[in-house]
Amino acid sequence: MTAATEAFDLQRVQRIRKWALGLALLGAVILAMISTTWWGEGTFHNAIESVGLGAIVISIVGRAWCSLYIGGRKKAEVVSTGPYSLSRNPLYVFSYAGAFGVGAQTGSLTLAALFVLIAVVVFHFTIAQEEAWLSARFGAVYEGYVARTPRCGPDFSKWRDEEELQIRPRFFLTTLRDGLVFLLAVPIFETVEWAHTAGWLPVLFRLP
Repeated sequence: MTAATEAFDLQRVQRIRKWALGLALLGAVILAMISTTWWGEGTFHNAIESVGLGAIVISIVGRAWCSLYIGGRKKAEVVSTGPYSLSRNPLYVFSYAGAFGVGAQTGSLTLAALFVLIAVVVFHFTIAQEEAWLSARFGAVYEGYVARTPRCGPDFSKWRDEEELQIRPRFFLTTLRDGLVFLLAVPIFETVEWAHTAGWLPVLFRLP
């Protein structure tokens, strides 16, 4: 298999991941549209939403931080400094935080956990495919990185950094834009709550 074919296969895995994640999250959103929480829309509900919003902000900032190190370099070398010295997949770890934050905008811990579970399952298969590709591409260099760095972690004792970084603004801005999409959960689920209150959407069951 040529390097060009390997690159194409990796891109295909990424496209499949996005479609699978999108469809699964759409199903979770539909579930949110026909359910509400045990505790209504009081203090505890609002507290969960606030924690979720904090998780979304952490996700956006964290993903952007990761892109400073990995942007445009993933296919060219094994990136093992900065966040990638703590975890082999920090971008996905921050995405888990974003998934929790999105689900938490419903005020339901069950839906927040469901959003994280969907992300973990989809990314598990994506990570496995990427690791196989990276192992085939970089051989012993990547295997050494695997041996000293946890898959998700993080292991803060492994921290290593660089004096300088060559940053590619296009990758940083793309990652930042993608992360900002998480914030759409706030108006979407506020609208759902309003529709429940107005009686426009049925509440078929309640979730913790």
